[in-house]
Amino acid sequence: MKNPTGYVHSIETAGTLDGPGIRHVLFLSGCPLNCLYCHNPDTRTYKGGRKTDAFTELREIARQKEILQTMGGGVTLSGGEPLWQPDFVKAIFEGCKRMGLHTSLDTSGFLGAKADDELLSYTDLVLLDIKSFDPEGYKVLTGVQLQPTLDFAERLAKLQIPVWLRFVLVPGYTDDFEALDKLAEFAQKLGNIERVEILPFHKMGEYKWEALRMDYQLKDTPEPDADLVERAKEPFANAGLEVY
Repeated sequence: MKNPTGYVHSIETAGTLDGPGIRHVLFLSGCPLNCLYCHNPDTRTYKGGRKTDAFTELREIARQKEILQTMGGGVTLSGGEPLWQPDFVKAIFEGCKRMGLHTSLDTSGFLGAKADDELLSYTDLVLLDIKSFDPEGYKVLTGVQLQPTLDFAERLAKLQIPVWLRFVLVPGYTDDFEALDKLAEFAQKLGNIERVEILPFHKMGEYKWEALRMDYQLKDTPEPDADLVERAKEPFANAGLEVY
């Protein structure tokens, strides 16, 4: 087993939001997207992280193994974008599987081509963030193309890897209900979507943009109200998908 180096921004040792059960979550540094609503813009480059190696992180995970297993949890690699560091991800996940731990990959899918079949064989669950189903809107929101994410979603379906689909609801940007209908239809056809999570846009990361002297373009964008969130869930529920 190889021991590649990687850059970790931060760690959550008792996460409850990034996969089933209680989870050890590694937030990795580096991301090719420039999402307008990003609440961790400090993870976009390696500069904000610490250099480490897979064995060092696996030793820390091993100390939590019993509690993670008892609580029905495991390990999640998030970001930034974890597939910016695919060799590091692969080594961490391989070590986790040797320990009998559940693994989750939290990704935008844009770099899905960098996840080889071996890496995915160690992956129990993918938290796939499809930020918009409109190609033009996706480019405005993220700065990159949508198609690589859709290609990755279809590859995961062929490999029968379970997916939790995540969608951030941003008023004026991703509340196009025609696009939501198409995304729900796409998700239904994949056949491996275990659940859909509608995540309301928030501004909790705005202060980080200010600290980094970056232009936060969503200052005047409101957070979605409860009615809009419920309306956004409807296409997925109508498609027979479990939605939260």
